Amino acid sequence: MSDTTSHRTASQLSPEVREAFATGRPVVALESTIIAHGLPSPRNLAVARELESLVRAGGAVPATVAVLDGRPHVGLTEDQLERTAADESIRKLGHRDLAPALAAGASGATTVSATAFLAARAGIRVFATGGLGGVHRGWTETQDESADLRLLAGARITVVCAGVKSILDVPATLQRLETLGVTVLGYGTDRFPGFYLASSGEPVDWTVRTPEEVAAVMDAQDGLGGPESAIIVAHPVPEPEQLDPVLHDRVLAEALGACRERGIGGQAVTPFLLEQLTRRSGGASLEANLAAVRGNVRLAARIAVARTAAGR
Repeated sequence: MSDTTSHRTASQLSPEVREAFATGRPVVALESTIIAHGLPSPRNLAVARELESLVRAGGAVPATVAVLDGRPHVGLTEDQLERTAADESIRKLGHRDLAPALAAGASGATTVSATAFLAARAGIRVFATGGLGGVHRGWTETQDESADLRLLAGARITVVCAGVKSILDVPATLQRLETLGVTVLGYGTDRFPGFYLASSGEPVDWTVRTPEEVAAVMDAQDGLGGPESAIIVAHPVPEPEQLDPVLHDRVLAEALGACRERGIGGQAVTPFLLEQLTRRSGGASLEANLAAVRGNVRLAARIAVARTAAGR
């Protein structure tokens, strides 16, 4: 049995994903935390169905990833999707949580790191998400860095995202990705996106403009061999759908000031800043988030199709 086959059998594949592998159809991985923890019910289930529909409309097969009763699932049935959206006991699982969750028979929604790991192990090469985690502000004091970065340094998968959340230290995150050897491509832009914002203001070294160009980079990476690592396709949210930059900058500056005044530090900073952005933007930050996710899912499907069409 090949390594890829054994990895696939370690996860439960949905019938749709299993058939896609058997017939050589393109597959796009989707995370499940947006379903279980990112949105209120019943909107979370509606968005989950919408994102899967966008993948199918783009000519690919969706593989939403989750852990249910101690078993990794790559691709969910409708019943499993509904369970992930409705079960309030569903945990949030990063890559480090997978082994204990499997051993305990637990259920959980997968974050970027866990989704990328399970998808890559199953042989999926394209993954769509909203934004990555990164290096947090004040890193020199807290050493707070998302597990996403190191995981992507060891996973051969192409991640379509809208950059990293603008509340993070974007320049430090890009430097860390460079250190880890993770390729960053700006899709139709020479600036790294800021998740809620179309641009963080930080430059990217490489710009691609078509799904075929992304597929060519993936093929060249495979041809080179060497260390396993991800390719990040940084795809900006459309400017008309981004969060108002003036509002964003004002709320973020005031929220950071509140952190200093109240002594909020460490891992408590990010949830506080996100809550402030959501509340003080009247939910506009959430809508920008969803606009980014939709665009990334559409693009990921096109990349997966382009790669399959080229016989890769």
